Amino acid sequence: MRVNNVPFLELSGPPRARGLTHGRALAGRLRGFLDDSLARLGHLSDRPVDMDSLRPDIAAHREVITTALPDLADEIDGLAVGAGVDRDAAWLLQLRRELLGYSRVTAGDCTTYASVLGEPVLAQTVDLNGNLDDQIAVLAVSGPRHRSLVLSFAGLLGYLGVNDAGIAVGINLVLGGEWEPGVPPYLAIRHVLDTADTVDRAVETLRELPLASSRSFMVCGEDRAVCVEALGAQRSLLEGDELAHTNHFLDASFAERDEINIFAKNSSRRRLEAVREAGIPKAGDTAGHHRLLSTPPILVPDNGDIRRERTVAAVVLRPDLGELRLWPGDPSAVPEQVHRLR
Repeated sequence: MRVNNVPFLELSGPPRARGLTHGRALAGRLRGFLDDSLARLGHLSDRPVDMDSLRPDIAAHREVITTALPDLADEIDGLAVGAGVDRDAAWLLQLRRELLGYSRVTAGDCTTYASVLGEPVLAQTVDLNGNLDDQIAVLAVSGPRHRSLVLSFAGLLGYLGVNDAGIAVGINLVLGGEWEPGVPPYLAIRHVLDTADTVDRAVETLRELPLASSRSFMVCGEDRAVCVEALGAQRSLLEGDELAHTNHFLDASFAERDEINIFAKNSSRRRLEAVREAGIPKAGDTAGHHRLLSTPPILVPDNGDIRRERTVAAVVLRPDLGELRLWPGDPSAVPEQVHRLR
């Protein structure tokens, strides 16, 4: 087991102060991560990776992000100062996935589901390459409008989470379109959690932001669940009392432009069907959620290859309770952690 503890960080005050707190708290860990083949990008890429070669791409993303989300840009700059790292290095931590680009071959990259039949719930596995289970943190953020609990990896300001307005957001990788300088989806989710008090507002925000890359966003409020698929500048909205998503597009027009490899798509379909066959447990059935998230094919096991995605965490989010339940690492082998806003 790679996870010994998960830092819990309370971030408050103006944006730069939040970043300073974050950076100072994780300074040693973040510097060590950056020193590990440049945030492990060298382990994952087929070509040499160095900071100087990435600076132009980082600058291009930063220009868009600073215009769209100036508060979060200030927070990233604060993270750099707090951690004692180069400014571009702090930005690289937010942009690793976009800078790496996408591979059409993926063993898994999150299985997400939500239900508003009865009490609301959103749950998912987090499937990533790079052995990132040693980089997990939970952030309790006092944002400009809302407080939120945010799951973070390696200095990311956002990944997924739940806010005190009763909005939970999860994420899946989907592959399509041109990836270009823009707002990485993880920062988009953080902005939604900071500002949205309704599902409609969350959807509007995800439609408006100039996203850097394709993703699927699951949004669950106290009585409504939607899935927003993003492909380039286009968005597709799926809605239902119960929803599940893996790593292929579900919108018919988007599916025609899906770039996922057929073998990876078969894995994605198997995981989606496994959720549908099992059924989504009731919100309060923590054991049922844990069992579902910890069982293959939804659980993607470690095969020892740092380049292959595997399950590095599982979460259950309760928008009505402001609660985040976390299994950091292989969820079948680690104890549960519970964090609450209320």
